[in-house]
Amino acid sequence: MRLNQDQVVAMGFHATTSPVTEYCGTSSLTTAKMLTVKNMSFKTGQQLTITGKPTSATGFAINIGHSEDTVALHFNPRFCEQTIVCNSKKSGVWQSEQRERSFPFHVNEEFKVTIQFSGQNFNIRLPNGNIIQFPNRSGDSKFKYIYVTGDVRILGIKIK
Repeated sequence: MRLNQDQVVAMGFHATTSPVTEYCGTSSLTTAKMLTVKNMSFKTGQQLTITGKPTSATGFAINIGHSEDTVALHFNPRFCEQTIVCNSKKSGVWQSEQRERSFPFHVNEEFKVTIQFSGQNFNIRLPNGNIIQFPNRSGDSKFKYIYVTGDVRILGIKIK
């Protein structure tokens, strides 16, 4: 599935604090680039592939849900901790984190992350082939909102 131009809502600067800032001790993400895609359909049985390139050693986040306040999957590689944090947000409140120590991301090196949505879980294939499984805490079968924040250049987004 290709995204139409009217589905890409914003590409610019984001002015709110990201969870990355709290853990990395830096405020660089408060003015991080942000890409928002709305009114798309990512549903049970589909696969989302995001290709990108980290532009600095701070971090970035890929979020899937219904809005900035309702996030089913928050995928957050944190360079300062060499850790990937997955989480969800319900009514603007972050839930319990899941941390993964496998960290296959490098500054200025292209990556591909594939997220398979089974309905019960998000199965995230990392660039090194490792898979992180994160539960679908919302119970929803379809999401319409993807936003990416942080120090990353997005090269492609594909849903199939």
